[in-house]
Amino acid sequence: MIRRVYEQCIKSSGLNKVIVATDDQRIFDHIKSFGGDAIMTSDDHKSGTDRCEEVAKQFPEFGICINIQGDEPLIDPIQIDLLISCFKQEDVLIATLAKKIDTNEELFNQNSPKVILNKNSDAIYFSRTPIPFQRNHIQDNWLNNHTYFKHIGIYAYRSTILSEITKLPVSDLEQAEALEQLRWIENGYKIKVALTDKESQAIDTPEDLIKLVSFLQPNI
Repeated sequence: MIRRVYEQCIKSSGLNKVIVATDDQRIFDHIKSFGGDAIMTSDDHKSGTDRCEEVAKQFPEFGICINIQGDEPLIDPIQIDLLISCFKQEDVLIATLAKKIDTNEELFNQNSPKVILNKNSDAIYFSRTPIPFQRNHIQDNWLNNHTYFKHIGIYAYRSTILSEITKLPVSDLEQAEALEQLRWIENGYKIKVALTDKESQAIDTPEDLIKLVSFLQPNI
């Protein structure tokens, strides 16, 4: 899985360098075995953002850092380039992706976080439950009456902001939802959201892996 994510990343036209940041010697050795670039990091990190910040400090020449999760094997290089394009706006400090939800299965899957946007395409809130709650409609019809967005777990940050957000204490909302990005919102940071029409599936459970294999099987 890690190798597939890595190989998808190096296809991106917007990335100048791709590094696997890990505290696991097995992952480090695996990446090196096929000629990839990897760095061993501290095993004290509580999040991927903390790990990215450690690596970013070693490359001060780069102004933007992209955090691509190793459990996103369907990540598309086009999605990465779309995320990078958000930083054409000089006021964007943090950015991520979202995709329109098309099925009730996805809408009510607690392992698939949802994101709510304002009119400027900034994230208002992330949740594992569908928000808004539609008081006057049965749940089976929610998708017919409102557009919901699934969060794609890839983040981009200006390198200068990484040192700030990694120093923030864990927030109440973050603890409640187990979603790190809520810490940034709760502390007043804006998160720009770009919309993609390409599917992505994080592998959080054995069932997710079975779905992935079924999806890829025709292409193998």
